[in-house]
Amino acid sequence: MYLFDLWFIRVTLIDVIDLLLVTWLFYRVYKYFHETRAGQMLLGLVILLVASVLFNSVGLSASSWVVNQFQTVWVVAFVILFQPEIRRLLIYVGQTRFFRRIFQIGSSRTIEAIVEASIQLTVNKWGALIVIQRETGLRTYKDAGTELKAEVTAPLLMSIFNPGSPLHDGAVIIQNDIIDAAACILPLTESTMVDPGMGTRHRAALGISEETDSIVLVISEETAKISLAENGRFIKIGMDEMDLRRHLNAVSYTHLTLPTILLV
Repeated sequence: MYLFDLWFIRVTLIDVIDLLLVTWLFYRVYKYFHETRAGQMLLGLVILLVASVLFNSVGLSASSWVVNQFQTVWVVAFVILFQPEIRRLLIYVGQTRFFRRIFQIGSSRTIEAIVEASIQLTVNKWGALIVIQRETGLRTYKDAGTELKAEVTAPLLMSIFNPGSPLHDGAVIIQNDIIDAAACILPLTESTMVDPGMGTRHRAALGISEETDSIVLVISEETAKISLAENGRFIKIGMDEMDLRRHLNAVSYTHLTLPTILLV
């Protein structure tokens, strides 16, 4: 359906819909990468695309050629330099309800055990790192730890993270209401946006949440606070027992993207 003419360009309804879809796509991708290293580079790529269209429309051939050369290099550099961010974006897209249903993180009994143990650990100021596996497999990290295959209970989590336990330094990995392994070593985040004062547990929590869709609980001996993060990002700091229980129950029974939880 013809709408109007823009200079020498004939604009139709399909053109408007196409432009709106592309604009929405760029907005969603930029919003996802916002406040990351990739966000600024993505913005630069968009500016180059807009400049290329403008130069072509006014007939500046030389300027258009130069911009197009930079544009090609920019795209390749973006893919090479920001592979972790792109991987997280693809995982995020795969988790949307449009493509598939999101698995629940566990039964209400498991949630209560995690909440009870988390609160008691913060009271004792015992450090802990708990990974709740979702879709992305964690076999590599499980194999590097100590296999348990035990039901999730608050006393068991407390005993694992007791400073006198040989398993307390690593991470616990939970899948389908079962503690699969303990003393697991996780990858540390490589993000430059992380607070320099952040400890190893928090960097490991961000690292595993960047590479997988896992939910992660972290407890720091220093602050004993409960914090929330998703896809390698901190969402909330200073959660109490009610906040933690409400959040775990909410993400367990909805089809939204499940976040990463950190007790700081």
